[in-house]
Amino acid sequence: MAQGLEVALTDLQSSRNNVRHHTEEIAVDHLLVRRGQAFNLTLYFRNRGFQPGLDNIIFVVETEDAVYLDSEPQRQEYVMNDYGFIYQGSKNWIRPCPWNYGQFEEKIIDICLKLLDKSLHFQTDSATDCALRGSPVYISRVVCAMINSNDDNGVLNGNWSENYTDGANPAEWTGSVAILKQWYATGCQPVRYGQCWVFAAVMCTVMRCLGIPTRVITNFDSGHDTDGNLIIDEYYDNTGRILGNKKKDTIWNFHVWNECWMARKDLPPGYGGWQVLDATPQEMSNGVYCCGPASVRAVKEGEVDLNYDTPFVFSMVNADCMSWLVQGGKEQKLHQDTSSVGNFISTKSIRSDERDDITENYKYEEGSLQERQVFLKALQKLKARRFHGSQRGAELQPSRPTPLSQDSPRSLHTPSLRPSDVVQVSLKFKLLDPPNMGQDICFVLLALNMSSQFKDLKVNLSAQSLLHDGSPLSPFWQDIAFITLSPKEAKTYPCNISYSQYSQYLSTDKLIRISALGEEKSSPEKILVNKIITLSYPSITINVLGAAVVNQPLSIQVIFSNPLSEQVEDCVLTVEGSGLFKKQQKVFLGVLKPQHRASIILETVPFKSGQRQIQANMRSNKFKDIKGYRNVYVDFAL
Repeated sequence: MAQGLEVALTDLQSSRNNVRHHTEEIAVDHLLVRRGQAFNLTLYFRNRGFQPGLDNIIFVVETEDAVYLDSEPQRQEYVMNDYGFIYQGSKNWIRPCPWNYGQFEEKIIDICLKLLDKSLHFQTDSATDCALRGSPVYISRVVCAMINSNDDNGVLNGNWSENYTDGANPAEWTGSVAILKQWYATGCQPVRYGQCWVFAAVMCTVMRCLGIPTRVITNFDSGHDTDGNLIIDEYYDNTGRILGNKKKDTIWNFHVWNECWMARKDLPPGYGGWQVLDATPQEMSNGVYCCGPASVRAVKEGEVDLNYDTPFVFSMVNADCMSWLVQGGKEQKLHQDTSSVGNFISTKSIRSDERDDITENYKYEEGSLQERQVFLKALQKLKARRFHGSQRGAELQPSRPTPLSQDSPRSLHTPSLRPSDVVQVSLKFKLLDPPNMGQDICFVLLALNMSSQFKDLKVNLSAQSLLHDGSPLSPFWQDIAFITLSPKEAKTYPCNISYSQYSQYLSTDKLIRISALGEEKSSPEKILVNKIITLSYPSITINVLGAAVVNQPLSIQVIFSNPLSEQVEDCVLTVEGSGLFKKQQKVFLGVLKPQHRASIILETVPFKSGQRQIQANMRSNKFKDIKGYRNVYVDFAL
C-alpha cells in the first residue's frame, strides 16, 4: 500500500494571486483573495512526489459572492478607488469636499479586522460572530455600530456642540487613514470628533477594504423624524426666528450616509442591490446605535415594513414638513410642505469627479401622484405597526398634504389651503452678491402684490446661524419692514448684514438662515419665507511641479490665503494623499496677516502608481476648513 502524502510546505503564491484579485496594494507578502474568483497555490510534499491516478487531493471551498457587482467600472469606483468627494453645503450651494479613503494603506486591513473583533457581537459570542461574517447584511450592521462609539469602543465620538477643545473639529479631517490609525494606536479608544460625513467616510473605507462595494451619499434637507409619523415639525416665533424643537424633529441642512451593494435573501425578491447604512448615532436599532441595511428600492416604494430601519430612512428623504407659529404660549399651524425634505441626493460619479444626482432612486418626482401614493402607503403601514403594538408612541393620523410648489408663496391663515384660497402677496429673498466669508451679506426682500387692492405689510426679518443638523443658534440680526403695495405692484426692501455683525456668531458650518414673517394689517394672513446662505472661502490651490513617477522625488506647491480682513492665528496646513505620502503632513504656519496670500513647497516620493489625489486643509483660530485638492497621475518607474 502506497504511503500517504505528507505536506512539507504550502506556497500560497501571495504576490501573483493578490495581483489577480486586485489586493496587491494591501499586501504582497500574505494572501488576500476575493470571493468567487479562482486562485492558485502549490503544495510541496515531504516523503514523496504526487502520483496522478494514485493520489487524490480534495479541496472544499465555499464561496458565494453576495456582494458581486457585474460592472467593472462600478467595481473600480466602489471597491478600488481610494479617494473621492463628500458633498456638503446646501441645496443652493453644493460643495465637494475631497476625502482620502485610503483603504489600501499600510495596516488598514489589520485595523478593519481588529474593528470586527472589538464589536459587541464578537465579545459576546465569538464563534457565532465569525460564522456570520460571510453575510454582508450581518457584517454591515456590525461595522455600522462600530464606527460610532455610543455602545462600545467604536472608532469615533460624535460631537455637535461646537466645543472641540479636547479633540479635532470634524471639519478639519481630510481622510479616514489618520482616524483609523489613531484609534488602533491608542488601544482602540474612540477618536474625537466626528459628524455625519466623517462617520460615513470612515465606514466607506472599512467596507471597501473588506471588499463590499460602498459609496458615500449626501441628502440635502434631510429629515430627522423622532416620533415616526413622517412629519417634521418646525417652530417659529413672530419675528420669523426658528425655535429649538421640543420634539427634537429637525431638518438637517445635509446629512451623509453610505450605500453598500449586496444581495438581500432575507427580503422578498427585487430588494437587493444598494442598501442604506447610516453610522451616525441618531436612533437605536435593535438596541444599538446603527441604521440599516435598508433597501433603497424599498424606500422608494414605501415598503417600510422591510428590514432594517426602513421607516427612518424613508423619513430622511420623504417626510412632510409642518411649520408652526408659537405666540403667547400657543401654537398656530402655518403650513404643511410636502416637498421640502430630501433634495439633490448626491454621490460621486463613476470615472469622473462630477456629482451624480440619484434622487430618483429614493423617491418618485415630488408633486407626482405616485409620490403621494407611496407616502400614504408608508404612513398606513406605520399606522398598522403601531396599532399592533410593535412601536412606541401614539397612533399616527393621516396627513392632509398641501400641493404647493417649492418656490410658491404660501398663504398660511388656515392649516390647509382650500382650492378657493388665493395667495395675495408673495415674499422672496434674493442675494445681490455671492456670500463670501469676510464680506458683508447684501440681499433684498422682494414683495409682490398679486391682488387688485392696496396692501399694507409688516414684515419681521431675522438672521441666525444654523448647525448642519438643523439646530438653530441665537439670532444676531433683526429688522422690521413696513411695505405699502399698490395693486399688482412689486417692491424691494434692501438688507445688509455686515461681517462684524455675523462673524462672532458663525458656526463651523458657516450657515446663516434669514427669515421673514409678513402679515397684512387688515387680515390675519401670514407669509413665512426663509433662505439658507452658505458662506464660501477661497479654496487652496495645489500645483504639482514636474512629472510624478514612482520612487522619484516630487515637489508639490500649496498656495493658500487668509480671506479675512483681520489677522488670523494658529494656522495649520494639513496635506495627505494615498500612494503619495506615507503619512499625513502637518505644517504649522503661525500667523497670517489680513488678506495675506502665501505658498509653501512640499517634497515627497510617490510609492504607488496610477490615479492619485492630494487633499489639503487649512485651519486657524477663525476658520477650520479651507480645503483644496489636486488629482495626480503617477507613472511607473522606468
